[in-house]
Amino acid sequence: MRRTLLLCLLSSSLAAAESADVIIYGGTSGGITAAIQTARMGRTAILIEPTKFLGGLTTGGLGATDIGNKRAIGGLSREFYSNIHRYYSDPTKWKQQTREEYYAKKHHGNSGHETTMWTFEPHAASEVYDAMLREVSERVTVIYGERLDLKKGVVKKDSQITQIIMESGRTFRGSMFMDATYEGDLMAKAGVRYHVGREANSVYGETLNGVQIQQSIHHQFIKKVDPYVKPGDPSSGLLPGIEKDPGVEFSGDRKVQAYNFRMCTTDVPENRRDWEKPANYDERWFELALRNVEAGDMRISWSPSWMPNRKTDTNNNFAVSTDFIGMNWDYPEADYETRAKIWKAHEDWQKGLMWTYAHHPRVPKPIRDAFQKLGLAKDEFTDNNNWPRQLYVREARRMISDYVMTEKNCKRQEIVEDSVGMGAYNMDSHHIQRYVTAEGFVRNEGDVQVGSRPYPVSYRSIRPKESECSNLLVPVCLSASHIAYGSIRMEPVFMVLGQSAAIAAVQAMEQATSVQKIDYAKLKERLLREGQVLDFESPPAPAVHSFKKAQLPGIVVDDTEAELTGFEEEGHTTSGYIERGYRHDGNATKGDQKAKYIPDLPKAGRYRVAISYGALANRATEVPVTIHHAKGETVVKVNQQQKPQEKFNLHSLGSFSFEAGKAGWVQLSNEGTVGHVIIDAVQFLPE
Repeated sequence: MRRTLLLCLLSSSLAAAESADVIIYGGTSGGITAAIQTARMGRTAILIEPTKFLGGLTTGGLGATDIGNKRAIGGLSREFYSNIHRYYSDPTKWKQQTREEYYAKKHHGNSGHETTMWTFEPHAASEVYDAMLREVSERVTVIYGERLDLKKGVVKKDSQITQIIMESGRTFRGSMFMDATYEGDLMAKAGVRYHVGREANSVYGETLNGVQIQQSIHHQFIKKVDPYVKPGDPSSGLLPGIEKDPGVEFSGDRKVQAYNFRMCTTDVPENRRDWEKPANYDERWFELALRNVEAGDMRISWSPSWMPNRKTDTNNNFAVSTDFIGMNWDYPEADYETRAKIWKAHEDWQKGLMWTYAHHPRVPKPIRDAFQKLGLAKDEFTDNNNWPRQLYVREARRMISDYVMTEKNCKRQEIVEDSVGMGAYNMDSHHIQRYVTAEGFVRNEGDVQVGSRPYPVSYRSIRPKESECSNLLVPVCLSASHIAYGSIRMEPVFMVLGQSAAIAAVQAMEQATSVQKIDYAKLKERLLREGQVLDFESPPAPAVHSFKKAQLPGIVVDDTEAELTGFEEEGHTTSGYIERGYRHDGNATKGDQKAKYIPDLPKAGRYRVAISYGALANRATEVPVTIHHAKGETVVKVNQQQKPQEKFNLHSLGSFSFEAGKAGWVQLSNEGTVGHVIIDAVQFLPE
């Protein structure tokens, strides 16, 4: 009898709900700042992270902070980056290089004289977050490895959540709840309306939403690549990951922008792992990449940004890279088992692609050499075989509340008056699908990169409609259209919105009301007191004008048609470029980068030769341009800091005699230059 009573008491104890003032589901950066802010306001929080580590992408490899105008970042978010700066002020944190050596690099975006630091190693972010949480450990309880039960995980009374239940049976009660996950599971199970995929432009009166065939000019194929299993034979079927039809321009769909892993690599031999061929390697998935390089695309298809200690945050770049395009559409609403399969497929793809570019015999040696210079850092993610622990879920569910952020906000055409923070990044969507063009070649679709001005984010966009849930806040899967979310979805902004959401939650408890009915004047007062930046007017970005080749007389060869060695960096911000953009050398690897333009001239004769470039103060002043003509070769030095005086941003190199056909050429090089070398188009105008 006593044993039975003891077991009953034990069972009752295990089933008892754990409670706090605020229950936060999701240990992302937004979840962490929400927990810290709750504690600093004298309230308790339980922070539940479904995995075994905190920090999401901030500690999961994304060390090259995306934000745009850093003036927009305040509060705990700026405190985090100040703590990163303080962390690296300790000389003992520099193992593979000195602080001075790191700041001497010109391409990492930090002068070394700030009180904040925006680039960091994954383990450094973890240490900083752990230290910040230790300061509030009396009021914040962190729970690891607990996932929301997707069938019965949310219990509500009227419009209020009363408790949430994990798969293990653990139950958590609170006055306020917060969904800080990238997926929005708690929000969805609470009955809050949401959207997945792209809205049609017509839904919110936008121009950059929906299918964007014409807009998708970045990270694109520059060579004609056959999409069929048997080249030239449509009956053989398409290679994996290629669609027949992209959909109608500007129409909506249920597709989301591509995911990848932000790898932490290094070039330090003793700390570098070679790329390993996955056990389940299937060459069919990499045939597109192999055909692309065999067609002559010699660009190095990744984007390593240098972090401290000779490590990188490595992201997607160019046509076939780390983004597993089109393979994530089911992820946002999938169950855990399906998500795990998608997650593993992304890992297999990325590892397989790295091995392919580094070691496959069909890959040209310069590309293999470039990929072999970097490998996974042995001292990062040591509990996960040095692989990032967080998949970059760029978008999943997005709430539909009383106010939906759209591109009108990002362009400051519509400015909200209930700001809880600011966005400042470009409207940025990665590619969403691959398809076959009418000409029978493969093309990417979905990438949009359009500038924004810093803009306020509405409080109404981080809380649901009151009829759906009155004690829930959603700072990550907030209410925004696909293209606006592409600007908002930056880690510093999630930190800002997480902190603001916590302040709102505490004030709702203090005012004994719903999160929808709190006094915004009081919320604004506290936000400002906590150092949040709610709005400021920035000058509009200058209009960027471009020209089509067809507008120019004569024979024009664009940079996309040139034979390139290097010149992998694409640019689109300086006005007056030809076609979709220009390229530059990144002010690096001087003497190793060149671009050869070979025209097909209809007849022999004299042609005036001109090059196109956008002038700025950071350009090189003596760019060597070699003209190979019928009477030999002529080298002209061009000062790209001086604005071209001719129409279409053209700078004349002189007139030269050429034979008919492809015997002549023009080549730009970065040999002996100081500053950025720009390449765009070359014009051959018959005299």
